[in-house]
Amino acid sequence: MQPTSIRLAEQTDRELVSLAQQGNIEAFGILYEKNRTRIFALCVRMLKNRTLAEDLMQEAFLTAFAKLGSFRGDSAFSTWLYQIAVNNVLMYLRKGRRDTSILFTDLSQERTQDDRREQRELTTTDDRLHAMADRVTLERAIEDLSPGYRLVLILHDIEGYEHNEIAEMLGCSLGNTKSQLHKARMRLRTMLLRREARGEAKAKRSRSIPLRAPQVSEVAA
Repeated sequence: MQPTSIRLAEQTDRELVSLAQQGNIEAFGILYEKNRTRIFALCVRMLKNRTLAEDLMQEAFLTAFAKLGSFRGDSAFSTWLYQIAVNNVLMYLRKGRRDTSILFTDLSQERTQDDRREQRELTTTDDRLHAMADRVTLERAIEDLSPGYRLVLILHDIEGYEHNEIAEMLGCSLGNTKSQLHKARMRLRTMLLRREARGEAKAKRSRSIPLRAPQVSEVAA
């Protein structure tokens, strides 16, 4: 690494953005390297397709570079970049006619029958959750969530963004993100409980199947 690159690598994101806005391509390259892994991970989790995730990640950075002059620093650069990536994912999902309306559910809407059933299941078995899912099982369950639930859960519980940051990214109210996260967690827990129950039932059936004794002809052979 050249001395100039070393000095650039020591700059904060805000300083790198300022340099990039002045035309320093290398500064933007460092911002790319610092953020690309997390942006790619977000896209993969949302789209479940690594090739498509790579494309949308690159598109997010191209959009960020084109709009860099409009970045005023009101939020962290990573938050602004995430907002661009999230918007790209949502646009793709809408083009594919997938349901993203869950992100903007009216908070005054009555709880559905499924919500009430899930709540009953959680109140009786929630103490089993902490030891229930390994990483692979959890990742698969998250993948099975609807896009809206999955997005809010990933941003808050996996990526560590606060509700006000998520609300800014998604263009919705703070209360909406909190409500969606609560519902996403309920749905995820219910899915994990059901998977565990199916696993236990399968294991029980396997133990109950008697071993077949070898036939005389088989022994003779």
